[in-house]
Amino acid sequence: MYQHVDQEGFVLPYATGKVVCVGRSYLEHAAELNNPVPDQPLLFIKPATSLVPLDEPLVLPQGQGPVHHEAEVALLIGRRLCRASATDALNAVVGVGLALDLTLRAVQDQLKGKGQPWERAKAFDGSCPVGPFVAPELLSPLQQLDFSLTVNGALRQQGNTGMMLWPMGELLADISHSFTLMPGDIVLTGTPKGVGELRGGDVLTLTLDNTFDVEAKVAK
Repeated sequence: MYQHVDQEGFVLPYATGKVVCVGRSYLEHAAELNNPVPDQPLLFIKPATSLVPLDEPLVLPQGQGPVHHEAEVALLIGRRLCRASATDALNAVVGVGLALDLTLRAVQDQLKGKGQPWERAKAFDGSCPVGPFVAPELLSPLQQLDFSLTVNGALRQQGNTGMMLWPMGELLADISHSFTLMPGDIVLTGTPKGVGELRGGDVLTLTLDNTFDVEAKVAK
């Protein structure tokens, strides 16, 4: 179950759903990995088994190469979206939070080289630590959100959703034309530049809208 706080402070539950992720939605992140910029949103899915609370120790896979952090704004969907308009899609967002798209980078590079899907590198158990959700009304507009990630006190990633290649409403509408989004589904909207390796014992702080902080720690 997820929980988010509405504008009156009530905590509301949503059943666990799937996670739809957007790759390369920030131009500078695509450039730092020498990836081409897609001409439409690049989508992949993480299953419900990838979800873990961000405030619990993060357990990294062993023996599969480096695990990279990708900090992202996460959107919690509150009603069914199928072939939706941008306006209807935005109105379906009931919670906004932060999440990590943990990535087995060497595994991903191998899969990309073979022209294979990324799920082994992106959708493993525990690959999507997610923090609490807050009502959109408590934040700046969705297209003006600052967010950042520090690791052991050093700034690693900093972005603003205004830098995305596709506006939030258009992005959600596009997703709904390929995958029906259901209440409890989460959309990860992409990561800015600065992705890097995590190590045991690392302490992470994710900040949303210069107001909401979530701390996490990598298990040793």
